[in-house]
Amino acid sequence: MDAAANIESSFLHDIQLVAQDAKLFASLKNYVKKLLAKKKDETLMTKEEFFAEVDEALDQAKRGEVTRQLPGESVTDMLRRTGYVV
Repeated sequence: MDAAANIESSFLHDIQLVAQDAKLFASLKNYVKKLLAKKKDETLMTKEEFFAEVDEALDQAKRGEVTRQLPGESVTDMLRRTGYVV
């Protein structure tokens, strides 16, 4: 067993022990929530950023810079054709 797997196994064992004690488990749950709250979600944007994206998309549509789905083409195929990794 490599070092990472050993650490993971040890950690999971410790979590099982904590889960057997309601008070410890509640504390761990709260701590994990705090840790996750600190983690930045790269998919989030501000309200201003969102509306700037919408405005840019509308401007592109007005200029005729649109991608149309071809007859018989799936959305996934259209996205791939336009360069998106799906």
